[in-house]
Amino acid sequence: MKQAGPLAGIRVIEVCHILAGPYCGMLLADLGADVIKVETGSGDIARSTGSDEIDGHNTYFASLNRNKRSVLLDLADHRCRKQFEALVSSSHGLVTNLRPRAIRKLGLTYEHLSAINPSLVCVAVTGFGLDGPYSDLPAYDYIIQAMSGLMMLTGDPGSPPMRVGYSVVDNTGGMMAAIGLLSKLVGRTGGQVDVALYDTLLSQLNYMAGAFLNTGKIPERQPNGAHSFFVPAQIFRAKEGYLALFITHDSFWRTLAEAFGRKDWLEDSRFATMPARNENRRLVVESVQLELLRRTSTEWVELLQPLGIVIGVVGTLDDALSGHNAAARGMLASIATGQGPLRIVGNPIKVEGFEETYSAPPRLGEHTALLEHLSYER
Repeated sequence: MKQAGPLAGIRVIEVCHILAGPYCGMLLADLGADVIKVETGSGDIARSTGSDEIDGHNTYFASLNRNKRSVLLDLADHRCRKQFEALVSSSHGLVTNLRPRAIRKLGLTYEHLSAINPSLVCVAVTGFGLDGPYSDLPAYDYIIQAMSGLMMLTGDPGSPPMRVGYSVVDNTGGMMAAIGLLSKLVGRTGGQVDVALYDTLLSQLNYMAGAFLNTGKIPERQPNGAHSFFVPAQIFRAKEGYLALFITHDSFWRTLAEAFGRKDWLEDSRFATMPARNENRRLVVESVQLELLRRTSTEWVELLQPLGIVIGVVGTLDDALSGHNAAARGMLASIATGQGPLRIVGNPIKVEGFEETYSAPPRLGEHTALLEHLSYER
């Protein structure tokens, strides 16, 4: 018997496509919410993104839509609209990541749906918000990374602007949407939640934005992914491979210097304190780099991690997924299908007393019949 999750009894309608909205819905579904994905036509665009499949399940779509149910409804059709209203009347939340114009045209706002269900929480995940000068501009993760300044902060100095290596904006936007929905559910009040991907990324540029807003200093890119405040905190070459080393305060620096046999660094005014290391960044980084070339990346990790130094080998995704930690943390799972296991990355939210289970992503319209048992009359 499937164990009830912490969100058991909560029903959420998902009118979403691609990533940000579906990721929000999947997080909620993993925690036990009944997430009903409303699709029309050929369904979520993600169903046809890429060509890799397991038993007819597109792996891109599967990574964002497990544990949900799918119903086919054309929200512009009068008969389907009645079925949708019946679904709204029995739901606690609605998540959509359509463009604001489409959200309003389809009546997916609290202003429109509160007449059916005043307790409903309506969450809109859009590029630039439901209102504002850019509200109806089309936006994907790429565009938000570009317009927010993130691309100009990524990569080495002098290189072209660079995208972060995954869809950071869409994923965090989905998390913000889940938090917004849950905050209203905890408060036991219906209403509108407006999550803009642009706002989400600005929020995550926190200390960089704070520095500019209060000093006028525009943050600059540093070589090798170096942190703009902490030194040394960046990628270094080892005798073999690469390391990520992150020294955030003077006690870590003392430990590192002693491990290198460089107690002279502790007495040198250019090295001894965090402000001094920041001011003498180039000298400090070059000195640390020379030391790190003496051993392989694995050897340094084995030596320095037990001392409390924050350090790690720069590995690949397959290193991470095949390593001990992912399995030990329950982050690797599989869903049985007619053609073998559909392997997935699990839910990162661990709740005491609840063990996650995963069901296959729904086939298009697989659960449409459930609408026959719902009724609502204005």
